[in-house]
Amino acid sequence: MKYYYDLHLHSCLSPCGDMDMTPNNIVGMAKLLGLDVIALTDHNSTLNCQAVIKVGKENGLCVIPGMELTTAEEIHVVCLFPTLEKANAFNDYVKAHQMQFENRADIYGRQVIMNENDEEIEEVKNLLILATDISVMNVKELVSDFDGVCYPAHINRDSMSILSVLGEIPPECDFTTAEISSSGDVEQLKAMHPILNNMLIVKNSDAHYLQNMKDKENYFELDALSIESVLALLKN
Repeated sequence: MKYYYDLHLHSCLSPCGDMDMTPNNIVGMAKLLGLDVIALTDHNSTLNCQAVIKVGKENGLCVIPGMELTTAEEIHVVCLFPTLEKANAFNDYVKAHQMQFENRADIYGRQVIMNENDEEIEEVKNLLILATDISVMNVKELVSDFDGVCYPAHINRDSMSILSVLGEIPPECDFTTAEISSSGDVEQLKAMHPILNNMLIVKNSDAHYLQNMKDKENYFELDALSIESVLALLKN
């Protein structure tokens, strides 16, 4: 069966995420767009995943807990996990490897944790968009230690992507999946970077605003939908 996905979404926890990106608004918009599975991937944090997962369950939407990690090279990598517990354990690891710089909400935007009722329960003080000391060369092995799957984000972009920083995807990274932006040209990228011919290519919205979430278009073919089945597909 076809299951429509968007595996790269930000909430109001991301400093560049709109305050309308609340748990209920994200899930509600995903349902309106006809999506079956989404992933919440805030910058260097998983702390809004709990609320979005809970709202998703109440509305029949599969929600994968995740994070958009910023590596030491300032490359964005989407990291997805089978359970909230694994995701939050990874969050604790990343928190210990982040640069410590207090957020300026007037410049970067607020970083708000919400509950399942869209009520603010905490505001993260440390700026979340800064690089960690985790190298892109080690990220797959690290994420695997938490039973997760990862892939380089928006590889066709001119900044914060593995191609813009390194020029290529090093085989040593051992990525099995790569993400391109919704408007990206898959065949052109494959012609320029043959390593992509052996990888699964996913297209996600990377939405920071509700209006940036996309209508159902990209899908996986699976016997049944579950977090485990999606992660297995991305891994293999």
